[in-house]
Order: sequence, then C-alpha cells, then structure tokens
Amino acid sequence: MISKKTKYALKALIYLAREYDRGPILIADLAREERIPKKFLELILLALKNAGVLQSKKGKGGGYYLAQSPREISMGKVIRTLEGPLAPVPCVSETAYARCEECDDEWSCGIRLVMKEVRDAMAQILDNATLADVLERIEQEKQKKDGVLFYAI
Repeated sequence: MISKKTKYALKALIYLAREYDRGPILIADLAREERIPKKFLELILLALKNAGVLQSKKGKGGGYYLAQSPREISMGKVIRTLEGPLAPVPCVSETAYARCEECDDEWSCGIRLVMKEVRDAMAQILDNATLADVLERIEQEKQKKDGVLFYAI
C-alpha cells in the first residue's frame, strides 16, 4: 500500500494539474480544497519541489505549481519519489537491487519470478498514467455517474 504521504501528494498533484493554467496555488487553498493537513502538505510539496516535480513562487501571487505539463508527470515518478522503488522485494528492483540473504538460487526462485511480474505490471501501469490521464479518467467516471443518475430519474 502507498503511504498517506503519497496519497496526499497524488491528491495535491491532481488538484494542481486541474488548475494548471491558473498559475501558482497557495498551500492554504490546496490544503483546504483537498482536506490535507497544512503542515503535512508543506513537507510533501517541498519534497516534490526538491525532486523537480513542482516549482514555487514567493510573494504576492505565489504558491506551488507543476514544473511540467500534467501530460509529462507520471504516477510512477511521484510514487518512486516518495516511496522508493516499486519492487515488492529487493531482488527485483531495478534501482535498489539487493540479493535476498535467504535465497540459495536467485534465478530460479519462485518468489522472485512472480514478484518481478508484479513489479513490471505496476511499473507499466503507473509509468503510463500521467496526471492528465487521471484527470481524463475522473471526467469519464463523472460522466458515467451523471448518465446513470440521469437515466435513473
């Protein structure tokens, strides 16, 4: 499971993606709109800024904004930034490989073979899901919901 920190980060980034053309967003506004504790959000946004996902502007009209277009920021990048590698076990990690001490034959280890498939599937989905894709999915689901509600009336 992803941590609450990462979930809040994703919520904040989706909000910033929705408001992409509006310019910098104040932390207080973002915290209020997404119901994220402000102090916690400050730490999250700073980590994302340090990773190059966000930029900030100080002073009047300041706040945080996406460093790139929502089409260029993947869920995989964000999750790796805050959580580390996607791999469920270290022996299948592409960025933080470590041999499992208890494993006699890593290459024929059934756990490793399955967990590699898990890592590959997660990476495929998360690396190909951009913030813009998420916004499109949200809109599609809202339209489906509205259609169901309309039909039910």
